Amino acid sequence: MTGISRDPKWRRRGEEAPRAASEAVSTSGGSSSRVASEPEVGPPSVVARIDVPASVDTDPAKTLIAIREDIGDCTRCKLHKQGRTQVVFGVGNPNADLMFVGEAPGGDEDIQGIPFVGRAGQLLTKIIEAIGLRRDEVYIANVIKCRPPGNRNPEPDEVETCEPFLFRQVDAIAPKVIVALGTFAAKTLLKTTDPISRLRGRVYDYRGAKLIPTFHPAFLLRSPERKRDVWDDMKKVRALLQHSDDH
Repeated sequence: MTGISRDPKWRRRGEEAPRAASEAVSTSGGSSSRVASEPEVGPPSVVARIDVPASVDTDPAKTLIAIREDIGDCTRCKLHKQGRTQVVFGVGNPNADLMFVGEAPGGDEDIQGIPFVGRAGQLLTKIIEAIGLRRDEVYIANVIKCRPPGNRNPEPDEVETCEPFLFRQVDAIAPKVIVALGTFAAKTLLKTTDPISRLRGRVYDYRGAKLIPTFHPAFLLRSPERKRDVWDDMKKVRALLQHSDDH
């Protein structure tokens, strides 16, 4: 494989997708967390599936290996010069029905090369177990594959550079349900400016899967009173997975 194309037309493929999002199939009482001054914006758009080159093996595990090889010791954005130790690609079952997408690696993840292994990762493991699954039965990845300095928020150019690899991971795994953890994951996947407080509590159609945005585990460590909201979201996840198993 030749990796990510530099052709601007390739970059714009997601932007050329239809802008209208599918109507959310469920709502919750979480709307009380909206900020009154937030502007009303249209529903988030759903990005079309990226075409997979014909040379890619249809086996998800082999496809993920090929994507990781494409990334290499990445120098595509400025993060490689800002103290990152290594690329943190993703971990889990290549045939997973459930995929979690976070924001970016933290310090522990940067050292170990595995997403969600710090305090937030330990909480995520408990969340996964709460719906009757093991961590090794799901797949976990981040929008950004390298740690931003000081765990700062990812910058737009970094997201733009790295997100095609995430989209390819999603398409390789083809999960039935995707959980977007936190604002940056939800905004990147749904191509919206809405905050996570407005996005969560609903289910979106996305790249052949059902997508559920929810709060990031790191946010729950700071605001444990929002754990009930996440549990409500995870019950939706569990119901969707059970429904898909029944059909």
